[in-house]
Amino acid sequence: MKKGLILATAFLFTMVLFMGSSVTETQAKTTFVTIGTGGITGVYYPTGGAIAKIVNKKRKEYGIRCTVESTGGSVFNINAIMAGDLEFGVAQSDRQYQATKGLADWKDRGPQKDLRAVFSIHAETVDLIAAVDANINSLADLKGKRVSIGNFGAGFRQNAIDALKANGLDYEKDFHAESLKAAEQPGLIQDGRIDAAFYTVGHPSGYYKEATAGTRKVKFVPIGNTDSLIAKYPYYAKAATLMKNYPGAANTEDSIPTFGVKATFVTSAKVPDKVVYAIVKEVFDNFEDFAKLHPAYAGLTKEAMLTGLSAPIHPGAMKYYKEVGLK
Repeated sequence: MKKGLILATAFLFTMVLFMGSSVTETQAKTTFVTIGTGGITGVYYPTGGAIAKIVNKKRKEYGIRCTVESTGGSVFNINAIMAGDLEFGVAQSDRQYQATKGLADWKDRGPQKDLRAVFSIHAETVDLIAAVDANINSLADLKGKRVSIGNFGAGFRQNAIDALKANGLDYEKDFHAESLKAAEQPGLIQDGRIDAAFYTVGHPSGYYKEATAGTRKVKFVPIGNTDSLIAKYPYYAKAATLMKNYPGAANTEDSIPTFGVKATFVTSAKVPDKVVYAIVKEVFDNFEDFAKLHPAYAGLTKEAMLTGLSAPIHPGAMKYYKEVGLK
């Protein structure tokens, strides 16, 4: 009896050890990666979600588990990736360029040598919306108004500053500048707390649908004098925002002239090649499904997803591109 009890106890102990080691082994085989995006009303958040959804379908095959985090945007994502707090992130093409060259927000830190490009995604326009009752018909009319140029760490903040400079405006002197997050801006315009706000995003966007759906009438304001801006910064291009996407806007024109950038997917040189390869392979092998996940991807092509990249392409991504003849 006593001998049997000892044997049973030993057996149970062995099983617990075996099960524990199996769980530990399974956990050890799973690579957890987080994708930094942006505000939940923009396109970055659903973009990160779309990528994670596609990759997680092959979780057992690759041993990769993707999660998505809503963040402050491009600058935050790049800095978090460089610090090892994020593995991947969505960032504007201009911010990728600046980080690689050690410009703008990275002027004091120097070039971010470990930043790696993976692919680019949709085009984004830099837009200014304003309440109709604020009588803002051009950037010159912003003088003396309450205007949000974006939160620190957001890519669109620098776009706003560049647009203002091109039109002879100083946000520190010419108007009351607010540093608000994108998600806060539509509600504060409707509440009468601010008169206008800048934002950079792919269209159609929930942000602008929200901003133009309230009782306070809101319109898109043309951004002019972009020729010198584009000549100075190679990552900018002329663009137009289509009003058919926003029937609630007070504009009567079919489109509003502006300029834009591209959204890009970036990572660190320290992220393993096999992880980057797996993510790129799943996105490109399931390209048609991916392109249907958001209206902003309309017209997207595989070839276009390799444009607008200024950081070196990650070796894991390059391996796939060479395999399929894209590089």
